[in-house]
Amino acid sequence: MTLSSSAFHALFKSSSRFSWKSTEKLQLTLAGSIEKTGVGLHSGKVSTVKIRPHFAGGGRCFESQSRFVPASIDYVEESPLCTTLSKDGYRVRTVEHLLSALEATGVDNCRIEVVDLDAGDGDVEVPILDGSAGEWVEAIEGVGLKVAKDACGNSLEKMAPYLDEPVHAWRNDSFVVAFPSSQVHISCGINFPHVPSIGCQWFSASIEYDSFYKREIAPSRTFCIYEEVEKMRSRGLIKGGSLENALVCSADKGWVNPPLHFDEEPCRHKALDLIGDLSLFARCGSQGLPVGHIVAYKSGHALHAGFLRCLL
Repeated sequence: MTLSSSAFHALFKSSSRFSWKSTEKLQLTLAGSIEKTGVGLHSGKVSTVKIRPHFAGGGRCFESQSRFVPASIDYVEESPLCTTLSKDGYRVRTVEHLLSALEATGVDNCRIEVVDLDAGDGDVEVPILDGSAGEWVEAIEGVGLKVAKDACGNSLEKMAPYLDEPVHAWRNDSFVVAFPSSQVHISCGINFPHVPSIGCQWFSASIEYDSFYKREIAPSRTFCIYEEVEKMRSRGLIKGGSLENALVCSADKGWVNPPLHFDEEPCRHKALDLIGDLSLFARCGSQGLPVGHIVAYKSGHALHAGFLRCLL
């Protein structure tokens, strides 16, 4: 079914907190297909991701064996140390790095198939690759983008959510707050007083889609504290973690596997995660990342989802 222009715009209902406005751009999709294989950070299972072009208005959607789950806040299931999407018994874990790359490079519509060796498993995980979004960005650039068309061959304009008033969500001393602005600006802060090599860090920048993200954010890798590794593994987490896909920092001895890509690489990775999680506000091929100044301090995936629900 193809939506008329009026029906398409009717899907973008604004609220008192934000307004959907045109970006004056057309929705895009991939010009070809992408396939990458790797180990899941938490499951330790090998999985293959196949990303294919999709119709305009289709948005970003995960699929496996005729099961589908849209990349939307409506399907976020709270889970430790990652973002999980779930619908009708189909779960996809650790989607944040891939979604961050897709949002930042302007892939508005695509179909994402995740397959692991257990063909009947309804619980799959996107591979961690090197722990950053760099390989996803390179793969997207390798196939390029094209204007997406609907089933009738029509293009659709790309909408974006603009903040009309401040919005905030918090938990203890962690918070995400956003203020109206004419452009997307992100400020992320972290604080690990018990780990001197990390300590308190801030990263702040106006997000220029694609080039800035590729250079300053995408290469930032996930990180963990050495003294917490065994505790996380006892909880069934980071079974696929290694020094090749995560930065590890000891409270006493500092970085176990230097060098870092940036002095504040841990904080930049938090910005990477934030973009991926906030991309889940997208609908029907729109931009997900709200246009505003977004400030996140000691935030995580659950708080990011809470912020989007508050925005709704």
